[in-house]
Amino acid sequence: MKKPSDIFSAGWVQGAIPPALLVLLVIIVEIGSPGFLTGETLGLLLGNTAVLFILATGVTFVILIGGIDLSIQAVASLASVILAQLLPSIGALAFPVAIGAGLIFGILSGIVHVRLRVPSFVATLATGGVVAGMALWFAQGRAITIEEGGRLSTTWINGSVAGVPVVAILAAIVGIISFMVLRYTRFGRYSLAVGAGEPAALAAGVNVDRTKIIAFAISGTLAAIAGVILAARLSSGSPSLANQLLLPAIAAVIVGGTAITGGLGGVARTAVGALIISIVRIGMTFIGVNIFAENVVFGAVLIIAVAITIDRSKIPVIK
Repeated sequence: MKKPSDIFSAGWVQGAIPPALLVLLVIIVEIGSPGFLTGETLGLLLGNTAVLFILATGVTFVILIGGIDLSIQAVASLASVILAQLLPSIGALAFPVAIGAGLIFGILSGIVHVRLRVPSFVATLATGGVVAGMALWFAQGRAITIEEGGRLSTTWINGSVAGVPVVAILAAIVGIISFMVLRYTRFGRYSLAVGAGEPAALAAGVNVDRTKIIAFAISGTLAAIAGVILAARLSSGSPSLANQLLLPAIAAVIVGGTAITGGLGGVARTAVGALIISIVRIGMTFIGVNIFAENVVFGAVLIIAVAITIDRSKIPVIK
């Protein structure tokens, strides 16, 4: 028979806290602003959470291996610029081109990290700077409106199916595929092994370098997908379109229960975390909190979440 201490283990508690927090937040917002739980508001919530969730899902793969990707907002913005520029000339083919750019820069971040032995936060920060500069260069430092002809290829993204926003359906597809990859593929098992302990993974015969590069490639690809969806929804691309999404995306992963030190977590937890972040954002608007206080709240939430989920045994010296 299991002891109570086994049942209420740290892992169980850590996994149960985010869903409980999500329910609590919904109740608080509904009490503070009756009418929050309406079909229209829930549709808005799903639509706003979709892009954040896709962005956060990508960085989940990197955090699970014990790394971090600080280039996702720049990659998403560049993808939006590429889409806005190419849609009028090549139509729907602009989507794979923009997403392909994200894949390339994701691989580049992984190679810089793995081959040059550069810490992931430095590698992705540098890659993000290069990508942000390219986005500014391509767009000449301005937002690019998607012209009428190009909008014919993006109208479907702003639609709905049986009352569910198409962007939410796209996010669900991304989430299901990502969940299956982590749960049922060799790469998924290797990712968790690398995050749990790289020396042990190497000893077990895991190709750590290849696993890391694939994780960064997925992160870059999903960042680009988030960028093109955001551009399609707003009918414009901009070098700074996703600049405010880096902190919320990382917060969604950590708040959902994925450990910043890697080896523990997953896409389902990120989905809960993304909903928590979106409810905090929308709830602040409903209750009347100044919108400029958002990053203050997200920063505080991120600090608390990291303090709770970090595995200090993996970091002998906190620097």
